[in-house]
Amino acid sequence: MDKIIIEGGKKLQGEVQISGAKNAALPIMVSALLTDGWNTFENIPDLVDIKTAKRLLKSLGVQMEGDGALKINASQIDNLEASYELVKTMRASILVLGPLVARMGRARVSLPGGCAIGARPVNLHIKALREMGAQVDLVDGYVEAKADRLKGAEIFFETVTVTGTENIMMAAALAKGKTVLKNAAKEPEVVNLAEVLNGMGARITGAGTDTIKIDGVEGLHSVTARVMPDRIEAGTFLIAAGITGGDVTVCGCDPEYLDALIAKLIDTGMEITSTEDRISAKRRGPIRSVDVRTAPFPGFPTDLQAQMMAYMTVAEGLSAIAETVFENRFMHVGELTRMGANIEIQGHTAMVKGVPRIKGAPVMATDLRASASLILAGLVAEGRTEINRVYHLDRGYQEIEKKFSALGADIRRVKV
Repeated sequence: MDKIIIEGGKKLQGEVQISGAKNAALPIMVSALLTDGWNTFENIPDLVDIKTAKRLLKSLGVQMEGDGALKINASQIDNLEASYELVKTMRASILVLGPLVARMGRARVSLPGGCAIGARPVNLHIKALREMGAQVDLVDGYVEAKADRLKGAEIFFETVTVTGTENIMMAAALAKGKTVLKNAAKEPEVVNLAEVLNGMGARITGAGTDTIKIDGVEGLHSVTARVMPDRIEAGTFLIAAGITGGDVTVCGCDPEYLDALIAKLIDTGMEITSTEDRISAKRRGPIRSVDVRTAPFPGFPTDLQAQMMAYMTVAEGLSAIAETVFENRFMHVGELTRMGANIEIQGHTAMVKGVPRIKGAPVMATDLRASASLILAGLVAEGRTEINRVYHLDRGYQEIEKKFSALGADIRRVKV
């Protein structure tokens, strides 16, 4: 098991290229299940979750070639079961459910696993498929669904669900009639998927709003499409510029998808300028504390909450960070306090009182974004920080230690 060792105190300087977004790549890869022929998906990141998705799709009989430009052919599906062994490490595996039922008439998918950051139930997926005429049962830890052909329906999501929106949007693409998704997720990754599906011949409008309309078609064809850049990776490097007092430009990203973060970073005293696909961020003065409340897009991303909390540990004043998306996403607090942070949890809010400095310590990563927050803390801490269980990082950040090292950080990965 690897660990990451950081000697803190280096100001980051330079440019960093942002990789493709994991949360866009996964549903886009799965969308190939809806088509015959070879699809080509560009800008696929090299991540553990991507490798898991490849194994899952191959287990269904899907053919693949390449990596960054990944070719996928689902014309010879010969297995309709996604086993627990493949699904247990990645919650996004549930995304195969809708496409398999829509195209093949049935599916058997294990209930998913993944990061332990709170309940992300699949009940909204199941309810929607039932409303589209599918028979869905829970049997021995598996979701079993079947339908001669799904039928269009008006579906209201009780809570905003990104994977639920994506799953049902894919299923509805081949359903008979019109499907309307209300209270749909507005995340950019949903928009990216809708663009890919429309490129395949789907008829989807409204992606990026809370009402998505899908007119079902008889069949879809293969496509060549590109995965959007990872806005969470971009945000992590912007925060890194702030916490180290550095000057960093993130390249190959879309600034408009980071409006909520950028507004907060400016409030902390950072100078930020952007062009069509680049954001430059620097900080010269003290860090001002800000309050943060996570929310579905276009609100402040829950996937940047832990990183922002690390930033606020060395700010001047008191910051209130409220987590409204996942109920168990403060597991990094205990590790940050080991480094000298002053944090008190009050329900779903963490009160962070900034301290002049934090100190390096042995810490343990508990989930993907918590891992990133500990790296940020290590970058500004006095002395050495040793981060254990960094396999979480490899699920969502492509060679993050190499990218930080190229910006001047004293960081290395050690094989244990």
